[in-house]
Amino acid sequence: MTSRKQAIPNDSLSIDERPAKRTKVDDEREESTSSAEPSHAMADITGAARVSEDEDEEGLEDEVESGQSKSEPRASDLYLDTINRALLDFDFEKVCSVSMSNINTYGCLVCGKYFQGRGRKSYAYAHSIHDDHHVFINLETTKVYVLPDGYPVSDPSLEDISFVLNPSFTKVSISTLSSPSHLLKPSYDLSSKPYLSGYIGLNNIKRNDHMNVIIHSLLHIPPLRDYLLLSSFRGKETELVKRFAALAKKIWNPRLFKSQVSPHEFLQEVNRASAGKFRLEQQGDPVEFLGWLLNRLHKDMGGTKKKNSSIIFSTFQGELRVETQQVVVRPDFTGSEKPQFDIDRDIKATVSPFLFLAVDLPPPPLFQDTIEKNIIPQVSIHSVLAKYDGVTTQESAGQLRRYKCQRLPQYIILHYKRFTKNAFVEEKNPTIVTFPLRGVDFREYLDAAPTHPPTVYDLIANVTHESVAGTTRDKENTIWKVHLRAAGGGGEGEKWFQIQDLIVEETRKEMIFLGETVLQIWERRAANADGNASMKMVVDRR
Repeated sequence: MTSRKQAIPNDSLSIDERPAKRTKVDDEREESTSSAEPSHAMADITGAARVSEDEDEEGLEDEVESGQSKSEPRASDLYLDTINRALLDFDFEKVCSVSMSNINTYGCLVCGKYFQGRGRKSYAYAHSIHDDHHVFINLETTKVYVLPDGYPVSDPSLEDISFVLNPSFTKVSISTLSSPSHLLKPSYDLSSKPYLSGYIGLNNIKRNDHMNVIIHSLLHIPPLRDYLLLSSFRGKETELVKRFAALAKKIWNPRLFKSQVSPHEFLQEVNRASAGKFRLEQQGDPVEFLGWLLNRLHKDMGGTKKKNSSIIFSTFQGELRVETQQVVVRPDFTGSEKPQFDIDRDIKATVSPFLFLAVDLPPPPLFQDTIEKNIIPQVSIHSVLAKYDGVTTQESAGQLRRYKCQRLPQYIILHYKRFTKNAFVEEKNPTIVTFPLRGVDFREYLDAAPTHPPTVYDLIANVTHESVAGTTRDKENTIWKVHLRAAGGGGEGEKWFQIQDLIVEETRKEMIFLGETVLQIWERRAANADGNASMKMVVDRR
């Protein structure tokens, strides 16, 4: 008992003595820092010396860290100077270069390769260690990380890379894409080469030039173009629609690193969606691809058989009336072996929707002229459009048919049937169609009420075909080109560009109709523009 009683006061004394020792240590620190302090200051510091040593050490550490942060750069800025923008190319399919998986894919901003994941066992993690490449971007969320440390990076200097990977547009930014002011705002790539957004080359990976001209033609139709540029597909849309919208944003991107775009990612999905019908390495027919693409996009966008059920139908769909009369074959009762042909008096009329109108060309001449050169015939657009005047008849499969439009869409697609097949070879019709660039009136091919929208149309896209001379089609040596209108309204403010794969050059308006046109897209002229044109004509006549 006595030992316990003696131990208690000893412990209490030792506890009371500890603060005194701390004050002594503190005093020694203060004396070392400032030798001019008076000795009687020990009594004033005794109360403040009860602060724990841990708090003092934390305060000292904070001061050291703050001093380092002022003098040294942040850890997130250490590897940003290793980024090589010249090697970045986000046009190809976003799959890992090792596992070929498209799940959780990252792009190396140093070499441009794609790798999967960023964990310790991922391919991106191994790439960061073996090749000493540390900056990676998530190809879906556009977030940037430093590996192998794994911390995110948020720096304003990386915004241009995020915009190239995932461009975004607003209603204000797309409001001038079809106006003459767009021609006055050229963009510049990394090599300071000027280009005009929207009028850039598409890479011909193997033999996909027939699909490149269709992509360009569709993405220059303002309603469809604006719909795709303003879209942010995050729901149940198909991969084909998502990739087509992504391609549209890349073509119209004013901040590209290179003044060209590769449609590889979109065409890979086209190959899958069409079950191999349209392939990169196989030459094909652009009209056939256009028909498949329009119907597939309409279906994938939730369209039905109803009018205006999708942006495709509201832009390109019209109505056509077909009148059919049966040709009746009757035997000759006079004993002659020649049968008699008569036309049934019953006329069957049906109205069906259309996405483009097929136009027949007159057959080419069979013989050569006196100087032994093939005569290249020329026909006007109105002579071949007479098929839809409701009077001209065509015989097909024992029937006489007459066509006339009931409703014209905002954009009319004309297909000139230049290729025909027989039992031996596929022939090409070299007939040249002459047409004006502005002011084609479709009123005589329309049977509608006076309240129908204006029927005057201006050309916006023209697809031509080039191959060896002759009437035999040569698919191997075929070149497809597209003429695109920049701005509108005619006059000097309107320019035309000819695009053949990666070659983009301005062309003269007088040279456009000289090619073998296969496909055209005509834009309905606005009512106010039509009114202004008619007023000008009245003034000129006066």
